[in-house]
Amino acid sequence: MHALPFLLALAGGGLLAPALMRSLSAGGHTRANYRGRQLPVPFGLLSAATALLALVPLMLIARLADADVFHPEFLPVALYALGVLVLGLSGHSCGEGGTAGGAPARGWRGHGAATLRGELSTGLLKAVGSLGLALLAMSYLGLSDWRWLLASGVLVLATNVFNLLDLRPGRSTKAFVILGAALTLGASELRPLWTLGLFAAPALVAGLYDLREKVMLGDTGANLLGALAGLWLVLTLSGTGQVVALCVLLVITLYGELRSISTLVEKTPGLRELDSWGRPS
Repeated sequence: MHALPFLLALAGGGLLAPALMRSLSAGGHTRANYRGRQLPVPFGLLSAATALLALVPLMLIARLADADVFHPEFLPVALYALGVLVLGLSGHSCGEGGTAGGAPARGWRGHGAATLRGELSTGLLKAVGSLGLALLAMSYLGLSDWRWLLASGVLVLATNVFNLLDLRPGRSTKAFVILGAALTLGASELRPLWTLGLFAAPALVAGLYDLREKVMLGDTGANLLGALAGLWLVLTLSGTGQVVALCVLLVITLYGELRSISTLVEKTPGLRELDSWGRPS
């Protein structure tokens, strides 16, 4: 029964995706991608809509049939995932990556400078909001103080890193799939996947549309993938493993702040081919 949320959300995401794509386009919610193509955005809404709709039958089954549908860790997962989706929408409403005044702000330095000028930086709002959500969500796992802080740090940095990766179609989704596969094979268990399934399944559907350059995930989709990646790390790794993960995420974050991740990918054989795989020519 624990696989039911994933399977139901996967089917629901597949059914809702075409309608959401048409709705965003009809409403004028489009943005130019890196090749100048106007695409519907933010398609991360698919995960929020699918998960909330799927909760209706899932909760009825869990309550009325007394079925064990969700793992105990689902509550903090849902709390953090839904919160991050809302924060992603704040970025879209103000012009993703920018400020409430519409001026583009990139990286921690850009958002910090915008804040010092008295502008509302959505990047800073998302960073602080993610930290608050992470601290709240991880408090439900019964961790010691240092593990609680460590897990919260992993969540926040993972959420940001996947947003940094979302500069080319499908890049964030590929990173999520590779990470999830590695964690699943390394731990030899599917429990974390089923725990994340209600949100991970529609995120994968959205990622497929993004890869084919039919839509753009926006901050909602990229942040959600990062949130789910961070949660997968926390639910799978030991304390030592999370320390290593935190260090790796921090290095990627600093590199993305100072250098171009896309340039690095383009110059690295293997990464370049993996990054371009699946995209239309």
